[in-house]
Amino acid sequence: MSRGALLVLADGRFPAGGHAHSGGAEAAVRAGRVTGAASLEDFCRGRLHTTGLVSAALAAAAALGADPVELDAAADARTPSPALRTASRKLGRQLTRAARAAWPSGELDALSERFPKGAHQPVVLGVTARAAGLAPVDAAYCAVYESVSGPASATVRLLGLDPFGATGVLARLAPETDRVAEAAVRAAERAAGEGTDALPAASAPLLEISAQAHAGWDVRLFAT
Repeated sequence: MSRGALLVLADGRFPAGGHAHSGGAEAAVRAGRVTGAASLEDFCRGRLHTTGLVSAALAAAAALGADPVELDAAADARTPSPALRTASRKLGRQLTRAARAAWPSGELDALSERFPKGAHQPVVLGVTARAAGLAPVDAAYCAVYESVSGPASATVRLLGLDPFGATGVLARLAPETDRVAEAAVRAAERAAGEGTDALPAASAPLLEISAQAHAGWDVRLFAT
C-alpha cells in the first residue's frame, strides 16, 4: 500500500473537479445557515454523518471489489436530487480521466466504457483506490475528508472566512472523521456478504432541496 498514492488522491489539487463544488455551502451561506466558523462546523458535521458516510461506504465497497454497476445503482438510489446525481456523475467522469492518467488500470478502463457520461463519484473513487494499490479504509477516508474539506474551502471564498478558522473546523472534526470512515468500512464489509442494501442510506433532505434550488440560480460561484 502506497501512502504516497493516498496523498496524491486526497490532495485538493488532484484534477478531479472538486474545486468547482461547495458541497451545498453556497446555498447554506445565502440562506444564512452558515455565517462563520461555528455554523460551518455544524454544517460540516451534518454532511459528515450523512453524505460523507454514504459516499465513504460506497467508495470502500468499490475498493473491496464489489460490482461497480450495482454500486452505481445504489448511489443513484441514495441521491434523490437530480442536480446532485448529475454533479456526482460529472465528478466521476473527471475523476476517471485523472485516475486513468495517474494509475492506468483495466478496471478504470472498463468503468469508463460502461459509463461514458460518468459513474457516480464515490464508486469511481473506490475503483481508483484499487488501481492505486490503496485499501478500502483509504478510499473511505478520502470520501469523508472530501465531504467536509470542500465546504470549508468554499466558505473561505464565499464569506471571506479566516482560513485558519476553516482549518480549525476540519481539525476539530478529525476524531469524528475517523469514526465515520471506520463505520463506512464496516458497512462495506457487510455489503460484501449481504448486498448493497446493507450500505448506509443516511439522508440529508435540506441538502437535496437546497441543491435543486441552487441549480436554478442565474448567478452562482460554485456548480453545487
